Amino acid sequence: MVKSLTRIAITGAAAAAVLTLTASPALADSNKTISYPDGRGKMTYIDDGDMFQVCDTKADGHGMTGQLVDERLFPMIVVTDGGDAGCDKKGYDVGNFGSYQMWLSWDGDGGTVKSGWFNE
Repeated sequence: MVKSLTRIAITGAAAAAVLTLTASPALADSNKTISYPDGRGKMTYIDDGDMFQVCDTKADGHGMTGQLVDERLFPMIVVTDGGDAGCDKKGYDVGNFGSYQMWLSWDGDGGTVKSGWFNE
């Protein structure tokens, strides 16, 4: 009887360890990216450091504008990129409370691409 309980305990501990190890990598990568059609640009949320990056990837005379909005649709930050080399970044501490959405717009005559709602 004692041997059976010991085996059950060891099996349970091993199963818990496997679940913990397999779940950790999925939780570690919570970066999010949205892209504008026709390869014009993208906006990325970099979870490590709570950084938002906007990249204008098409030299068409118009830049890209990214916004982080909260559930009240109030803009928390605005990041623009265009006319220079590289991408532009801004930090904002996204917490566990509340919901946020990224919006990416082309500064030409385009619409807005929106991410799903998220938090940290």
